[in-house]
Amino acid sequence: MYNQPENGEIKQLLAELNDHLTSDGRPVAIILAAGHGKRIKSERSKMLHEIWGVPTVVRVAQAARAGLSSDNQIIVVGIKAKEVAESSGRQKNRVFVYQPEQKGTGDAVKVALNMLKGRRNVPDLYIFPGDMGLITPEVVSDFKTKFENSGAGLALLTGLFQGDSRENSYGRIVRADSEPGNRMTINLNDSPVLAIVEHKDILALPEDSPYTVEYNCQQHKFTRETLLNIREYNASVYAFKGDLLKKYIDQLKPDNVQGELYLTDMIGIFNNNGIDVRAWPVDDETAVIGFNVKSVLKEMENIARRKVWRQLRDIIFIEDEDDFFIADEVVRRILELDRTCPPLDIKIGKGVHISAGVELGVGVTLLSGCNLSGNIRIGKNTLIQENVSISTYVHQKLTIGENCVIMRGDLLKGNITIGDNSHIESSVIITGSDEYPTVIGKNVIIKGTTYIFGSRIEDDLFIEHSVLKCKYVERTVRKNGTIQPVRWVMPPPQGLDIVQDL
Repeated sequence: MYNQPENGEIKQLLAELNDHLTSDGRPVAIILAAGHGKRIKSERSKMLHEIWGVPTVVRVAQAARAGLSSDNQIIVVGIKAKEVAESSGRQKNRVFVYQPEQKGTGDAVKVALNMLKGRRNVPDLYIFPGDMGLITPEVVSDFKTKFENSGAGLALLTGLFQGDSRENSYGRIVRADSEPGNRMTINLNDSPVLAIVEHKDILALPEDSPYTVEYNCQQHKFTRETLLNIREYNASVYAFKGDLLKKYIDQLKPDNVQGELYLTDMIGIFNNNGIDVRAWPVDDETAVIGFNVKSVLKEMENIARRKVWRQLRDIIFIEDEDDFFIADEVVRRILELDRTCPPLDIKIGKGVHISAGVELGVGVTLLSGCNLSGNIRIGKNTLIQENVSISTYVHQKLTIGENCVIMRGDLLKGNITIGDNSHIESSVIITGSDEYPTVIGKNVIIKGTTYIFGSRIEDDLFIEHSVLKCKYVERTVRKNGTIQPVRWVMPPPQGLDIVQDL
């Protein structure tokens, strides 16, 4: 069972990670990451589950920063606050706030607003759920532009549910001039928003008692069935005029099945005070998917993979579009490389995993099952065969030169440099530490069951079936002009006194 640190310990940690918000009027993103997600059935916080190699809360923060053109961020943490905050990390103009009890989105935003106390003019506030790991800077930027041009006090991103309405568990967008079940034909950009009704609250309505909303001195009534059949749903991304939200948020009441403060109730509060509320359907509905269960998380991962595939499919060769991983940073490098020196002739085999920090040269081939993780540079026309593992720690660097061959099943780890035209044949392990890096020259062949650690090997050498630990191997030319090979170099055995025949 997970033990949450004491409040004082959490607040001290957050204080160490906090920077400060600017006061220059730039918008502030509030990212709601306090929930754990019981339905995900994991000890790990829902916010730390990864989508395409990055924790979902980090992806949301990155998209918000780029899309809003503002570093100002407030991340609300709660359950597993320490892990979520440390994973997000200290960043310029980012602050964390702690929500000790999860009493609804409205309560989380109230906690966040404490960071803006004392400000006369609160900037525009954009609120994002921390599990919306496919949201893009483009979606955020478009939403920001629409909000700023609308004159509204509150705006929402929405989606249009495509499946059976009985399977739609999202909150319904209730508009004044919409016909039941006909959400695809009206002009959603111009129709006023009356309310959002949560799915659980709709199910709790008596069938013979309509849901009533008052708007512009008129009563609008909706039956339980009408509400269930509304296809437009709340994507849980909001934009507020900050001063207005600060002024009215204390009017939220826990009048719902969950007994929580719903941020969605701000729509009714704003409408009652004559403040315009707008909502716009997102063009790419995959961008506003959130997850509560593993199956949806898997679907989001597949969507992310598909987007990468579409970006790269006509630039490099990817053997299996459904079985590969190339980190976003590497994708950007490949796209930039394509702009500067096409054609690339890079080939990626089935099941290849390429993490952030990897740089691939033109003509590199990675065969099936390769795993590259860390700060790795691979030179032009180098071949990495099946099931090779290459990795470094964060502060280390591993470089493989041009026209090299790393054969199947090899393991390379740590501070290593391999020169051009070298061949590392199967069953070889090479490692290098911070104190003892491994440097292998050009035109070197290493084969057999060889292990090399912290050694320096000069050019043109042949090494076979040897264990070299912290050794210097000098290129030596025999009288007949050939270069002396290295074979069967083994350290003296240890522990013979405890080994005996059966």
